[in-house]
Amino acid sequence: MDFKKIIHELEPEIIKSTQEVIRIKSVEEKPLEGKPFGEGTYEALNYMLELGKDLGFKSKNFDGYAGHIDFGQGEQVVGVLAHLDVVPEGEGWTYPPYSGEIHDGKIYGRGTMDDKGPAVASLYAMKVLEKSGLELNKKVRLILGTNEESRWECMKHYFSKEKAPDMAFTPDADFPVIYGEKGIIGFDLVYNTHKTSGCDISLLDIKGGTAINMVPDSAKAVLFVKDKEMFNNLYEEYIKETKENIKIESLGENIVVKAKGISAHGSTPEKGENAISYLMKFLGYVYSGECSICRFINLYNERIGFKHHGEGIGCGLEDEISGKLNFNPGLIDFVDGKIILKVNVRYPITLSSQDVYNGIRENLKDTPIELIQGESDTKPLYVPQDNILVQALMKVYQEQTGDYDSKPITIGGGTYARAMKNAVAFGPVFPGQEELAHQKDENISIENLLKLTEIYAYALYELSK
Repeated sequence: MDFKKIIHELEPEIIKSTQEVIRIKSVEEKPLEGKPFGEGTYEALNYMLELGKDLGFKSKNFDGYAGHIDFGQGEQVVGVLAHLDVVPEGEGWTYPPYSGEIHDGKIYGRGTMDDKGPAVASLYAMKVLEKSGLELNKKVRLILGTNEESRWECMKHYFSKEKAPDMAFTPDADFPVIYGEKGIIGFDLVYNTHKTSGCDISLLDIKGGTAINMVPDSAKAVLFVKDKEMFNNLYEEYIKETKENIKIESLGENIVVKAKGISAHGSTPEKGENAISYLMKFLGYVYSGECSICRFINLYNERIGFKHHGEGIGCGLEDEISGKLNFNPGLIDFVDGKIILKVNVRYPITLSSQDVYNGIRENLKDTPIELIQGESDTKPLYVPQDNILVQALMKVYQEQTGDYDSKPITIGGGTYARAMKNAVAFGPVFPGQEELAHQKDENISIENLLKLTEIYAYALYELSK
């Protein structure tokens, strides 16, 4: 049984389909009639469902929230859960983020790895099985969601209408197999600035980040400065000392400070460079008074800035299964005299969100910062390594890659595997491969796209035979 010949025949279609779905800007927007997450996500869902029909499969749209594509027969169902929404593109792309351009054998665009490319690979894996003529004993179903990056209402709606598959994997994390995922919460830290009297620098505005589950790659503050010459001298000293990417420019009577960072997935804040933290570090250098703003800046720098595991703010938790908590300040805003910092946390599998909240509240009890819990608490996922699903996918991965050294892992990311029982994440990022999800210049090599199609075809066959 060798699928390579079939995949070679399908290669032009696989590449073209990936490019076409990447060109759809499927960032969640305001709902429209019949389009609960906006025009782009609906268009992407409709594209994939129509592609499924063109490939000879049965497709069904569930009110614009989600859809599925079916192949084969049988009472039992093997599922693949993928998502078509993407996080905002951010800044600094070498190639347009919604063009699907090919350069040096790579397709560039937001969603190429997270999660449109793997979704296309999964669909064509189904086509490979159909063209192979192999007999399957179970139905294969590709389930497509459209707001995985935010509230998962797509999966809630879908599973309110349709029975969950008997087993499933989601191509939305890492190889070889993910057997555990940390819990996920988001919350606000709110600081009322009051008046800034007694300070020569007034904060007029502060903004940073594009999504709570992304390491922010840009942040800015608008300041009124009484002594601009002194401020400029401090700035020159700071840049000379740190070499950090901080720029200042005039805006009428005010000064705008801009900080640049490097984006990364919110589950791995240590892999990025947080622009909010760089901005706050600089502000800590130029603010020298005892004003309310000064206190917040100092609190941020002492307890939050560049501390990726919550160790400075009372939630430096860890366990043996999943390791350390991940702490990402993803967004900052200035509203009605209040600084609002939105934080994304991935907490260890054996602990709870209340462990996190209790630790932070205890840490902040001597400060004016208010913690406001988010409504969402995505519970951890844990599937024992000796589970049949984990064992079967490990077998496929090892046979198709020759990698017998890598072991099943846990992650801080949250995948659709949590949306049902007996599901795990399986790829698409190979061990040692650079993680590009939520980053500028996200791309997938054509070689890897075809390899994913092959691995997923073998996985579906293994689970369905």
